[in-house]
Amino acid sequence: MHSPSQVVRCALTVKAGTRNEKSEYNGMAHLVEHMLFKGTPKRDSKSINDYLEREGGELNAYTTKEDIVIYSTVMKEDFAKSVDLLLELALTSSFPQKELDKERSVIYDEIISYKDSPAESIYDHFETLLFKGHPLQMAILGEKKSLKRITPQLLSEFLTRYFVPSNMVLSIAGDVNERDAAKYIKRSLAKYYSKEVELDFRAEEGNDVKADADENTVSHLAGENFVLEVSKRNHQAHCIIGASAYSYYDGWRRNALTLLCNILGGPASNSRLNMLLRERYAMVYNIEANYTPYTDTGIFSIYFGCDRALLDKCRSLVYRELERVCRVPFSENELKKAKKQFVGQLYISHDNAESRVLAAGKSLLIYDKLYPFGYTEQLVEAITSEQIMKVACEVLGRDHLSELVYR
Repeated sequence: MHSPSQVVRCALTVKAGTRNEKSEYNGMAHLVEHMLFKGTPKRDSKSINDYLEREGGELNAYTTKEDIVIYSTVMKEDFAKSVDLLLELALTSSFPQKELDKERSVIYDEIISYKDSPAESIYDHFETLLFKGHPLQMAILGEKKSLKRITPQLLSEFLTRYFVPSNMVLSIAGDVNERDAAKYIKRSLAKYYSKEVELDFRAEEGNDVKADADENTVSHLAGENFVLEVSKRNHQAHCIIGASAYSYYDGWRRNALTLLCNILGGPASNSRLNMLLRERYAMVYNIEANYTPYTDTGIFSIYFGCDRALLDKCRSLVYRELERVCRVPFSENELKKAKKQFVGQLYISHDNAESRVLAAGKSLLIYDKLYPFGYTEQLVEAITSEQIMKVACEVLGRDHLSELVYR
């Protein structure tokens, strides 16, 4: 993706995450991500950290249930160095035992820190219950007992299996010529492969591309409903209400649920649930709705924290609002305003080059396409009130919802 900025952002997205682990080695993908920075045959951990940062650049990574991403931010003149380093880490990391022992301790602390934050840990707990028996039930961080079992050899096997060119996308945003980018990438890959690797270069298409016909696939809405309350020594009660939902491939249903999620509890302070529970009744500091699609299913959830004594009232108000969107269609004016707000949020997010480069890698791995932003706007504008009511009934109906409470 071309931009006139003198800063270049690169992201190497690998189609391998927590769901690709065996349960006895839960936390493997996240541990691999950490260990990518701990040594290669050419560099030790200090040299890896210094290589771009001494030029003012940045290097980072993260793990999700379905992918691992290594990304960098550098000045334009250091672009080739950035490509070299990302590929070196992805293809030749050596996983020294000494560094592994240290990094396991770091992740143990990360797990403890996470458990000390109920507003974060409740999400993992909810997914574990919702996707019971499915690979998505495993937590990204893993567990201490499973991390103890992981050896340098197992990490190397994971790298060899998943970190291959056919399973990776290198996305670039900045003032870099495509021909130059191809030259740098091929030169870097030649260090690791005896035969030339065939590369598939994609540029962002123009905004005149038309939206595809509606898809009719409906994901498996997995798992049995549950209601669970866990006793915690927290000052607040924490609650998640949610359900399994649509995958990346569910066409208009995914789009309609995304818009509905934004209306109910998106980042804007005028979301319905924020206006109801915070602005009208002053019972919560934060309430949010989230929808995360995966390749074969998804998850919709509403989270809030409140005074223990107010939990039942808050819960009742949330369910009342969900029942409302299942029964009462949005007016033409309401829907128009909701779309305008959502598209505005998307444009502002799209203006961030880091967000764009990360989204591009994901799009190519999932859809094998790099859609222009105008295409996304077309999809939003095509959503109807009837479609929103349909997905509301399919996902947010009381019979579909599960609930997890910490108090």
